[in-house]
Amino acid sequence: MPDYYAILEVSPTATATEIRRSYRRLARLHHPDLNQQALDIHIKRLNEAYEVLRDPLKRAAYDQQLAEEKRRAAERAASRRKQEQARREPEMTWAEGIVGFVREFKKGLQDE
Repeated sequence: MPDYYAILEVSPTATATEIRRSYRRLARLHHPDLNQQALDIHIKRLNEAYEVLRDPLKRAAYDQQLAEEKRRAAERAASRRKQEQARREPEMTWAEGIVGFVREFKKGLQDE
């Protein structure tokens, strides 16, 4: 899901006036008639973002979807962390490390 706030370079708490002002500024910057190097996709993304954020009902639905997606992403990240921790070897204490080192050292001496 695209982040329309980032596309329009406004905060999620921006007012309708701030959104309109940012849209107009960016539309002038990325319009193909005014900027020969501008890509058509930029203006399409700007239009799409502005279309959603200027309408209060569409914006509320978008904010709800965005919050739900962020919640799901956080849950996936937490489950990934749990899986990584389960796959890791258990960490040993300092004393266990010394005992293991001494055992391996003695084996090495006996093999020689």
